[in-house]
Amino acid sequence: MSIENISIGDAELVIMKVLWKANKSLNSQAIGEKVAHKNWKRTTISTFLTRLVEKGALKSEKIGNTYYYTPLISSSSYKKAQTKNLIKNLYNGSVVDFAMSLFEDEKLSNEDIKELKAIFDCRKE
Repeated sequence: MSIENISIGDAELVIMKVLWKANKSLNSQAIGEKVAHKNWKRTTISTFLTRLVEKGALKSEKIGNTYYYTPLISSSSYKKAQTKNLIKNLYNGSVVDFAMSLFEDEKLSNEDIKELKAIFDCRKE
């Protein structure tokens, strides 16, 4: 399955962020400790992990009696794919319309604008 077609729900994304940040394989107990603030049951975490494996976002490896989970997609590639989907679906593929929506709602600070200008200037070279 292509990364553009992988749909990760909000709760599943919490799990993915834990694994991306860890930068190593984790078992469900370790993941549960990292998301303890969510008050999810062990079975809920297990369900999220199973779904993410089925979607192709994670791989699981059994070591002894314990499964360890590793991301098959990187945070940056997932963000890029989701951004492309957002622009394609909500802005009819127009990056300009997407950028304008950020400016119109005053979501960008002056510092953000300076950073974007610097990025665009570097890309021109």
